Amino acid sequence: MSVHVVDRTRIVSDRSGHEATSVGQDAWVVSFLPGRTLTAAQALAAIQIADIVADVETLTRPIGLTALEAVGLVVVAPSWNRPSPRRNRAS
Repeated sequence: MSVHVVDRTRIVSDRSGHEATSVGQDAWVVSFLPGRTLTAAQALAAIQIADIVADVETLTRPIGLTALEAVGLVVVAPSWNRPSPRRNRAS
């Protein structure tokens, strides 16, 4: 992950074209969240998500899914519930 704060006015990722820009008084706007104003911490998290999506896109390509499809399936599909392994106890 490679996210950088530039001159305390922009947050950028070197793996995504998205960025956050300060609009003053701890208010930030993010390129993929139009109409929303965020705190600096929220803007940083948003750009970190954009950075992670670059990895997800690379990982999903070989299995024939888009990043959106893969993340959606992970979120909505039930996991396999496996019983916890039982530990042998000495009597």
